[in-house]
Parts: sequence; C-alpha cells; structure tokens
Amino acid sequence: MPDAKAEAIKAEGNAFFKAGKYREAIGKYKEATAVDSNQPSYWSNMAACHEKLGEYEEMQEAARKCILADKSFVKGYFRLAVAQKALNDLPNCIKTLENGLGIQANNPDLKRMKKEVTELQRGEQVASYCRKAEEQMQNGDIGAAMKTLELASRLDAGNPDIEKMMSKVKPKWDAMEKKRKAGLSPVEKFKEEGDEAYKSANFEVAIEHYSKAIDQLVNDGKTGSDLALKAYANRAACYKQISNFDGVIADCTAVLEVEPQNVKALVRRAQAFEGVERYRFALQDVKTVLQMPYHQVGKANFDLCNGMQHRLNRTVAQLKKMSSS
Repeated sequence: MPDAKAEAIKAEGNAFFKAGKYREAIGKYKEATAVDSNQPSYWSNMAACHEKLGEYEEMQEAARKCILADKSFVKGYFRLAVAQKALNDLPNCIKTLENGLGIQANNPDLKRMKKEVTELQRGEQVASYCRKAEEQMQNGDIGAAMKTLELASRLDAGNPDIEKMMSKVKPKWDAMEKKRKAGLSPVEKFKEEGDEAYKSANFEVAIEHYSKAIDQLVNDGKTGSDLALKAYANRAACYKQISNFDGVIADCTAVLEVEPQNVKALVRRAQAFEGVERYRFALQDVKTVLQMPYHQVGKANFDLCNGMQHRLNRTVAQLKKMSSS
C-alpha cells in the first residue's frame, strides 16, 4: 500500500504539473520519494517534469530510479528511453525499449518508439558510411569506397545520398575492374567467374568454373598454389550448398594436405563427415579445431565446434552401446 503522506505530497506535485509549474512539481515528487522511495510513479512523474524542462540527464536519472523501485513498471522504461533518445544514446535506448517490451510485449508506446529509434540508427549509420566512402574516394581507395557503399545499400537501398555517392565512385570502380580483369590469366578468370556465380547463388555454374580452374592448375602442377587452394575451398562451399558431402570432403582434404590447420576447411569437412554419418572422422576434425588457439579459430567457429563435439560424442557413445549389445 502506498504511504498516505507520500500520496498527499504526490497530489500536490500533480497539481503543480497541471499548472505547468514543473520545478515546483519536482520538489514535491522529491518530498514524496523521501517518504517512500519504492513507489515508481513518484520517480516517473519527476522524470516527466525534467522532460518538460529539457533536463534529459536528470530525466534519465529519475527514470533509472523508477525502474529500480519497480522493474515491472513499464512507464519507467519509456521515460528512460525518451531521455536516452534525447541524449542521442541510441544503442542504449534500443536496449531499454527491448527490456520494457520483455515485460509488456504489446506496449504501443514502446513498440512505436523502437521503430522510430531503429530508423534513426539506420539513418545515422548510412550517413556515416557515406562520409567514410567520400573520404576513401578522396584518398584514392576506390575499392574500399565501393565496399562501404555496398554496406550502406544493404541498410537502405535506394537512399538518394548513397546513389549520389555511388554515381561518383562506380565509374571509377568499373574502370579499375575492367583494367584488372584484362590482366587476369585464363585460370584466374575461371576462378573469378566461379566467385560471381557463387554470389548469385548459382552453385552448379560456380562449380563448373572452379572445376575448370582446378583442372588447369592440376595440369600445370600447381595444386598447392594459393589460387588452387582458394578454388578448392570455394568449390567445397558450393558442394556444401547442394549437399554434395563427398565433394566437400574431397576438396577440403585437398586444402588440408597443404594447410593442415585451415579452420574453415576443417569445420566444413567435419560437417560433411557428419552428413555422411562418418561421425568419428567428424569428431576428429572438430577436436583439431578446438585444440587450436582461440584467436585463430574465432568465437563463431569455436561455438559451432563445441556444440558439434557434444552432439558427436553422444552419437558415437550410442553407436558403441548399440554395437556391444
């Protein structure tokens, strides 16, 4: 039950608020919290006053105390998010809104504001990419500028600022690419055509191009070259996409014969071994990865292999149990 004295003081604060006397209202809400600091509405109303006065740091502090008083009081999250948005702390604003939605998933104010802030974030990121691309272009790094604009386009395709920058960068990029491709060897062209087909999800076509490159490199006695390893690795990725696990195993093995600690090849081969029910071989590759330095493996591969190891250990144990019974 709310304290009667605190409620009476809050009522005085509410009267000041309605009269537009926000500073006086804050004083009353502070008095109320001195009597009972566990009533979230006192802190929430105080935060609302600070918002009216444009005091967003103070609003943020009051909203945090509101949430501390009652973590289920959804309005506290909204007040905090409003303050964070005004302070341009958009990442934390999104987190606050998500926390509030975790308590009341269909709250319209939180949902509307999350959509608004997400759009703001996207706009800021696009503007940042455009500035970066402009700088890269001025420094003569056309390739980097093109990649930056491609990242921007994924966020907001058709954005006029992106298209304006693209009109400056793309002609230079196209000229560079034309010159670069003219200097490629036939084998390099096969590999590049495979890359382009892969990006377009034309995996069968990509396999044909990679195979032509590999066959030529084998004939030239260059199976251990960087170009050959890339072609094998990329063809293995294509085989994985069409569930040709034997092809994945063969191509990854070709890579691993030259680079025994190639993480990507070990992970792909382990997945392919599991796909053809050669669980012990899969487990061996997974353990090899997990024994390598963490910084070399990376979090995503480590987590993937760790999960696979638990799953494969259970499978191998069950097979042993079945064979012994």
